[in-house]
Amino acid sequence: MATRVLLLTQWFDPEPTFKGLVFARELVAQGFEVEVVTGFPNYPGGKLYPGYKVRFLQREIIDGVKVTRLPLYPSHGQGGIGRVLNYVSFAASALFYGLFGARKPDVIYAYHPPLTVGIAAVLIRIFRRVPVVYDIQDMWPDTLKATGMFSNGKALRVVSSICDWVYRRVDQLVVLSPGFKRLLVERGVPEQKIDLIYNWCAEATVAAPCATLPVNFPDASTFRILFAGNMGKAQSLESVITAAQLVREQTDKISFIFLGGGVEVARLQELAVKRNLDNVLFLPAVPMSEVGAYLSNADALLVHLKKDPLFTITIPSKTQAYMAAGKPVLMAVDGDAADLVRDADCGVVSESDNPQSIADAALALMNTPSSERDWMAQSGQAYYKRVLSLRVGVARFGEHFKRLSKR
Repeated sequence: MATRVLLLTQWFDPEPTFKGLVFARELVAQGFEVEVVTGFPNYPGGKLYPGYKVRFLQREIIDGVKVTRLPLYPSHGQGGIGRVLNYVSFAASALFYGLFGARKPDVIYAYHPPLTVGIAAVLIRIFRRVPVVYDIQDMWPDTLKATGMFSNGKALRVVSSICDWVYRRVDQLVVLSPGFKRLLVERGVPEQKIDLIYNWCAEATVAAPCATLPVNFPDASTFRILFAGNMGKAQSLESVITAAQLVREQTDKISFIFLGGGVEVARLQELAVKRNLDNVLFLPAVPMSEVGAYLSNADALLVHLKKDPLFTITIPSKTQAYMAAGKPVLMAVDGDAADLVRDADCGVVSESDNPQSIADAALALMNTPSSERDWMAQSGQAYYKRVLSLRVGVARFGEHFKRLSKR
């Protein structure tokens, strides 16, 4: 009989999420019976997606995956109150459904953030005696403090205490980086309770080796370094703009391309115009199905986060996408992400938030023989398939689900 998994996540397709439909579909393909319990899609804009209306309960079948949507308060603004109402409303719905509506699963998979999903999962575990695998994608309260969402010391301590309570009561913790594991062990979580399973990427959308050049993308007359994704405060891309200025003083053969949206886009565009940087280009966000064409036509792919202790233990999800796309990576994030690129031998590393270091790395990549850059690309792809891929990661989760369901 197939192991029944209740996949509890506040965010699910069509919302952008690391462990959405691709994860659930692969679990089904590997022999698990899956029910996804999620909310009505409203992330990241905070408004319901077209075609959806908040109801008491809505069931869907998406690519053979059972999806149950529960009511929540749609919100994802800068204000803390709306965000808290969003988190708490879904957790309350999930708890009620998990206790009284869902067929009893063999194991619960709970996605963090937000922490409220973990609270709901633990309470279901207590009352229905179902083991929980808790997937930590964001280290709270550290992220809340680093991003400025919470600054009140007392509130952060309360969040930390609740995190500890959840960690003690779930059966298995899964983290995305070695640094996350080290930090949890420092905070008293038994090492044997924690497993490192790297994130994968949307493999079907990033691999486009023969894609034609998008009409708004620069041609091969310059060495094209692409940053693709959200442009917010955490990405700290002003440092990259300054790096582009330093590069421009030495050569006109490198261009920096920024693909995507975010709260910082307008300010960054103004900065580039003010500095007369003709080697900087901003392109609007495109559907995920089109991203692969941009990745495949770049010469190198850039990852950058601001310098912060939290980010030294973070591996941005675009890292895996870039490796799977088969392009050299310019990694401007300190710590675990840089170590991953070194281990995979798939690019060059620079110091985060250091424009001169980023500029030097860009110049070094351009001046690297094309045969060596091809080696970096192939090495990154091979490492991805061997260690980071969807098939490998889901199989690792499956081992935990089967083990816990037999208790």
